[in-house]
Amino acid sequence: MQKSPLISVITVCRNAADALERTISSVISQTFDDFEFIIVDGASTDSTPQILEKYSGSVNRIISEPDHGIYDAMNKGVNAATGRWVIFMNAADTFAAPDTMQRLAAEAMAAPDDTDVIYGNVLKKGPDAQPVLKEAEPPHRSHRMFFCHQSALTRRSALLTHPFDLRHPLSADFRLYRLLLADGRGFRKVNFPVAVFDTTGVSNSRRSAGLADNISVIMELDGLRAGLPHLMHLIPPYLICRLRGK
Repeated sequence: MQKSPLISVITVCRNAADALERTISSVISQTFDDFEFIIVDGASTDSTPQILEKYSGSVNRIISEPDHGIYDAMNKGVNAATGRWVIFMNAADTFAAPDTMQRLAAEAMAAPDDTDVIYGNVLKKGPDAQPVLKEAEPPHRSHRMFFCHQSALTRRSALLTHPFDLRHPLSADFRLYRLLLADGRGFRKVNFPVAVFDTTGVSNSRRSAGLADNISVIMELDGLRAGLPHLMHLIPPYLICRLRGK
């Protein structure tokens, strides 16, 4: 019987051929090899199928079919995965260095059994700009995530227990990690950059919609009274973004 890998790398994409090739190259050039690579494509109509064919020998499983958005695709990847830990490295995102997964694996092997999330810093990169380091924060239940999901290993068992909620098309990751924190799941921070995060993605281009979805998550999980301090951080920038058409 084939041994399950330690880590499953899941990449989701749709009509992002150029960005996808950068991500694939970053994954397959890692110095660590106890991982599987799964790509979930939302039935792309650009040259993505040709890119997938080009790298088919380096990808363990390719799923290409219509989906209901990024989090639906991420759930499909989790269900297809066999690794103990999962990291989402979506199209346009890359690992920060060739040995990043090796360093994450060492942390995962040393983590206590009650640790379900291992997360680190992220390098944020916009168009034609040098990456800027964004430090991850200590765990907290606030109005925002304290790390980027591209910079986190999450136990697959936790992702199966709490799949991404498709009612939140822009903030399902925010909801998931808030739920895990509320459940008392262990979070372990590492002090190195894990991913280079592309800031041109949908969550950044639809800023007001993303803030509105965060508001919805807080109302769902905390209610108005307990969530009010967090809502006070979100409502003003939401209104400003709406006024600016962002």
